[in-house]
Amino acid sequence: MAMVFSKVLTADDMENGLSIPGCSLGQLPDQEGLTMSMQVHDRNGQAWIFSCTIKRNDSVGHFLSVGWNNFVREKDLRVDDKVTIQEEAMKKQGSGTWIKVEVKRKIRLFGEDIWADV
Repeated sequence: MAMVFSKVLTADDMENGLSIPGCSLGQLPDQEGLTMSMQVHDRNGQAWIFSCTIKRNDSVGHFLSVGWNNFVREKDLRVDDKVTIQEEAMKKQGSGTWIKVEVKRKIRLFGEDIWADV
């Protein structure tokens, strides 16, 4: 599995959508406003469709804005949870990749911080 992107969530990610820098995704089409759907799978194998739009910001350049409100609501995501997007080769189809989304929450257990699956 290859990690594509990982970040600790902010209030902005929760309210306005997840922003993934273009450099994390390889070459994005240079078409600001281009909208596409991205199918991802959670750790249970459930498929989710994220609406994605290519945007541009002077400070970060091109980035992918991910609309994921249903996922945030259903998974009860919170500020400071950590989201990781990974790419994994498909085993059954022989070619192509799965995009997996993993969310972890930091909890304190016996005086130690650990990251638990959400």
